[in-house]
Amino acid sequence: MNECASPGCSGLIEDDFCGVCGLAPMDAPTTRTPGPGASTAPSGPFVPPQGPAPQSGPSTGSPANIAGSVHSPPISSGNVRISGRSGPGRVSGLGGGSRSGRTSSAGSRRGMLGLGMVQVPLVPTKDPSGAIMTAPVVSEKNRFCGNCSERVGRSRGDQPGRTEGFCRQCGTRFSFTPKLVAGEVVGDQYEVLGCLAHGGLGWIYLARDRNVNNRWVVLKGLLNAGDAEAHKAAAAERAFLSEVEHPNIVKIINFSQHPDPRTGIPGGHIVMEYVGGKSLRELLVERRKRGTGEEVLPLEQVIAYGLECLRALGYLHSKGLLYCDFKPDNVIQSEEQIKLIDLGGVRRVDDGLSPVYTTPGYRVPEEELRGPGPSVSADLYSVGRALAVLSFQFGFIREYPHDLPPRHEVPLLRRFESYDRFLRRATHRDPEARFHDAGDMADQLTGVLREVLAEIEGTPHPAASVLFGAETFTGPPGSGAHDADRLLSPPDPTEAAALSPSPLIDQFDPAAQHLRNHVGLASNELIPILRSARAPSPETLLMLSRSLMTVGRYKESLDVLERFSLAVPGDWRTMWYLAVAELSTGRFGEARDHFAELYAHLPGEAAPKLGLALACERTGEHDVAARHYATVWTTDHSYVSAAFGLARIRLAQNDRAGAIEVLDTVPELSSMYVHAQTALISVLAGGTGDGMGLARAGERLGRIGLDSESVDRLAARVLESALEWLRAGGVPPAGSRLLDDELTEDGVRSNLERRYRSLAQRTGHVMERYALIDKANSLRPVTLL
Repeated sequence: MNECASPGCSGLIEDDFCGVCGLAPMDAPTTRTPGPGASTAPSGPFVPPQGPAPQSGPSTGSPANIAGSVHSPPISSGNVRISGRSGPGRVSGLGGGSRSGRTSSAGSRRGMLGLGMVQVPLVPTKDPSGAIMTAPVVSEKNRFCGNCSERVGRSRGDQPGRTEGFCRQCGTRFSFTPKLVAGEVVGDQYEVLGCLAHGGLGWIYLARDRNVNNRWVVLKGLLNAGDAEAHKAAAAERAFLSEVEHPNIVKIINFSQHPDPRTGIPGGHIVMEYVGGKSLRELLVERRKRGTGEEVLPLEQVIAYGLECLRALGYLHSKGLLYCDFKPDNVIQSEEQIKLIDLGGVRRVDDGLSPVYTTPGYRVPEEELRGPGPSVSADLYSVGRALAVLSFQFGFIREYPHDLPPRHEVPLLRRFESYDRFLRRATHRDPEARFHDAGDMADQLTGVLREVLAEIEGTPHPAASVLFGAETFTGPPGSGAHDADRLLSPPDPTEAAALSPSPLIDQFDPAAQHLRNHVGLASNELIPILRSARAPSPETLLMLSRSLMTVGRYKESLDVLERFSLAVPGDWRTMWYLAVAELSTGRFGEARDHFAELYAHLPGEAAPKLGLALACERTGEHDVAARHYATVWTTDHSYVSAAFGLARIRLAQNDRAGAIEVLDTVPELSSMYVHAQTALISVLAGGTGDGMGLARAGERLGRIGLDSESVDRLAARVLESALEWLRAGGVPPAGSRLLDDELTEDGVRSNLERRYRSLAQRTGHVMERYALIDKANSLRPVTLL
């Protein structure tokens, strides 16, 4: 065994892979291990990317299957599951959910690499001539029979392995010698310049297209002319790839025949565009070489790559094709663009006969058991594995071949919980629990990217959700001291449920337009209209359940929710409304568990995190609640309830400065700005107070533009705190003033007296008026007259 050459790694190379870092040596292509019923063959490299990616075409399927432990009858834990399959006639989405008026792939509109939010370093295009191999040789460890997968061409004692011969097990001829030499012309058009690499189906050559302005092209040849399996795979590849045209996928230009120099039998060559650049694996290894050997690619850059790859895979899936062997080696960045290369493993979704080539560390666990063949979820699983390999170090070949390290062992995953949950769903051992649609996966990864950038850059990265409507948090009707107290107190169960955003109406539901016309109606008006539907659609049932829940008719609401779950099995919204019902009836522990499951299913969405934070706040799990409130608020300042929730937690943790800091970040353009400033003033004036805090409270109060009654009530709160501080021995600087009066005990008393008398004049309640007048009299400064 040889030592791993990766910088900083002390592992040993076994079976072509390091047992510690999981990377193969850079001087040899990785070995592909076949899936069910497939033969083994070496894998190939190559060099490409390009083009801003367009939207992907429509794709099919939807994700995950999470068992729910449900407590409220008539829905039980046995029939509430988030399914990986969408119902008939529904847009392909997460568990059959709404896609906000768009199909999953058409809606996944991406701009440039990184959505225009990530600055990805440019990778200069390689000079093609510099990529030509000087001594084209296939390493012995990569020599296998193309028919039976037996090792061939291996050394014996001091005798080097043969590059040509016959397999001892099945007698099939093998040859690892390049069939084309520099200067040879293929198909009277392509002048061969030399070998670039050796791939799973043979040698890859650089050539010049004489008929089209001497442009650079790549020829991908067969393993050997007598290999029937290679011929079969190449013919299938030609048929597939003639249909593929996408800016994130290497372009197939032609398919040309050329006679084998030894046998004279015509052999096929696929002609592809040449795209210079570096593979993602090369970028990772180079970064490690420049540092201590433990470096990985920046997370935001990795996610940007992932989004582009998902766009390309979504396109293939929309064409009924599977990529089958996704890994960092097969993704090239050139300039700012990336492309998938090495399409030798591409096959049709319904093809159960062709060989399947996959790579250890990226293949789905069911392949080890010779389970179902390739699938959309298997392709997406490989993307999740690749993102993990690029973003943190772990033994993904031997130690964790089908799992991820525990979150507490990986600093990156500890810091970015949503990314951790995204990866764990993408790489779940249960195929039903994974993503089943590239567009859905990209939507969730985009949400995770926004969270990551908000955390790293310290600025919000908001965007409208594709699954949930906007928050409707409005706060209490007034803006006085009592209203500030309400905002800074945990919401009661009904209010907590009302704070949860609602899932969007599925545009493909038969009654979608009709239901949108009634969205503004009060629940009491809406219920009889929805009840009158003779054959209620799934969305009608869902709106009826929500309306009944809003008015407190929980048993009826859950009965209707059960009908919805039977109409659309596995829809994640069943669990969503069950969690909201539990929140509204005070079953906070159960609500927390269901919101946590929804968070694992929708890691890029703010709504599940907000629901989880509300539930954890009420169960006393303040650290957890603070973490999720902070994530939501840091990412998107339109979720103002998260700011108030985080401020409440900070106060509960005796962190007044932290609460003030959060409330002060509510934007002036927000409809909740005045409420936030009111609460901030209340916090500044709270507790024992201090001279600086009281002065800041007075200044804020004079700037926020409240009506006179609200100003008097808040001013009284500030002045009461100031009087308490002065009585406790507080010494203000000479000449200090507070709310247009001297900051002395007499000055504060006179100001308070005026405020309480003013409030007494405005109140319409006799007893309250008497109480306010008594209060004013008790605060009148002591005089000699």
